[in-house]
Amino acid sequence: MDQLRAVCQPPEVRARKNAEHWTAELYLRHISIYLTAVLVRTRISANGVTGLMILAGWCMSLALLIPGIWGPLLAVVLSQVQLYFDCSDGEVARWRGTQSPRGIFIDMVGHHTTEALIPIALGYRVFTELSATQDTAGQAWPTLFMAACLSVLLVLNRSQSLMVHAARGMAGLGKLPDTAAARAVPTTTLIGRLRSLARFMPFHKLLHAVELSLIILACSVVSAVAGVPGLAEKWMIWILLPACVLVNIGHFLSNMASSRLKA
Repeated sequence: MDQLRAVCQPPEVRARKNAEHWTAELYLRHISIYLTAVLVRTRISANGVTGLMILAGWCMSLALLIPGIWGPLLAVVLSQVQLYFDCSDGEVARWRGTQSPRGIFIDMVGHHTTEALIPIALGYRVFTELSATQDTAGQAWPTLFMAACLSVLLVLNRSQSLMVHAARGMAGLGKLPDTAAARAVPTTTLIGRLRSLARFMPFHKLLHAVELSLIILACSVVSAVAGVPGLAEKWMIWILLPACVLVNIGHFLSNMASSRLKA
């Protein structure tokens, strides 16, 4: 097990700034190695494990269509399963020496589609609940449209970081190390100061699948206690949409002000 951990979880992997979710550092990397120990004894490829990760993410969105709090509760569980497989697919690839651009591409497809499907599934869930009563039926279609817009903005926010790497590659620049220093914006600039302040209110960190599933579960509990299905989830969508617009603007300005896009 020590040899497997040394190969699959080297320091440079554990120290990555943005590639590692906080749950990985907190507990998932401590237990994913045991799943990896089982998987490397099978014929499943690293890309096959990534496929299981994608399936778990898509099922998480489908779970939101289950009425009551059971659907969101299942979505929270599946979000952990998704990250569990997400930790193991890279570990299997490192153990077998099969890391490839194709595997990285599939992994990105999984994360992007999962975060795109969550607000769409949530929007449809709220749409059906609001349409069921005459008092809230008029809010059903606008909420569904806002959920679709939120889906686009979530994917755009995640994609901006990849656009930076693509732009550097097309300009003939080297790959950026996954460290905080490489992504720093000078604090002497207005954007740098605003970004420093954002660390005290890291709202952008709530826009990932795990955090979204937890917020949806909390909202479903509030709606159940209030006795109005979809009430809290509706307000969640209405609040997240303008907030996500601001996050995208801030992300864009931060990228433009950093040294990452300078030749």
